[in-house]
Amino acid sequence: MKASHALELGNSPLAWPSSYGDEAESRMGFFTDTSICIGCKACEVACKEWNLVPEDGLHFSGESYDNTGALGANSWRHVAFIEQQKIVRVDGDSGELAQGAEDSLRWLMSSDVCKHCTHAACLDVCPTGALFRTEFGTVVVQQDVCNGCGYCVPACPFGVIDRRERSDAPMIGNDEVAGIGTTHKCTLCYDRLKDEMEPACAQACPTKSIQFGPLDELREWAQQRVEQLHDEGVAEANLYGEDPNDGVGGFGAFFLLLDEPEVYGLPPDPVVPTRRLPEIWAAAALAGAVLLGSVVAAVLGSGE
Repeated sequence: MKASHALELGNSPLAWPSSYGDEAESRMGFFTDTSICIGCKACEVACKEWNLVPEDGLHFSGESYDNTGALGANSWRHVAFIEQQKIVRVDGDSGELAQGAEDSLRWLMSSDVCKHCTHAACLDVCPTGALFRTEFGTVVVQQDVCNGCGYCVPACPFGVIDRRERSDAPMIGNDEVAGIGTTHKCTLCYDRLKDEMEPACAQACPTKSIQFGPLDELREWAQQRVEQLHDEGVAEANLYGEDPNDGVGGFGAFFLLLDEPEVYGLPPDPVVPTRRLPEIWAAAALAGAVLLGSVVAAVLGSGE
């Protein structure tokens, strides 16, 4: 199905899909349902295998079973493990606590990934055009164009994109890891999408916690899933990143969470830092024009 109109953030149309014209495809994305994530890390392994992402260190972090720690140049998927001692369910419709609920311990597990924002700051600040929006609405880094300036790293409100340093890049067999000095992140398996294949992480997920498809359809399914969980007594179930009116125009990879975003290490109200760039540049240009006018007036006045 072809996209017929440009998505908008405020009054500014996005480059996608208008820049692709008839070649634009339906916007594709991820919906991660953390309520059925079992923390198996199959997504992490599949991502590394398909994209030749090097291992990110075999060490014990002390944070439950989380040995990855965070997203980075060598971790395009990160399965978080959060241990909580919290009452989460009631017995049927009676409203009474289930037996043993007072001492219950639960794990919140979530496979984090690049959000492929509707309004992506990394795209705004890239000076070389290494970052681009694909015909599927996803955001990809071109390694052969990236100059390693790192402007995109602090621009991301989620801390997703990262530069691969030599000290963090082990050898793959007898070959040095590619892309040292340039930035890396999830591509939503752009090469697989072009061949009408499902991204590696979603294909590998045994519980279908990671779901892939047209973004509009995923949002509809996610709303139904939240309603289902609410009916089952899981009142804290909520969606994170599905709202096109949020600070980044909605995520291309959004989540169903069982607690507040901060619990998962996610910003509660992310805002793209370049959102007001047009206003800032306009104000700077106006200030420059006023200053130039003042200088010219002073020069002309001194010659009289």
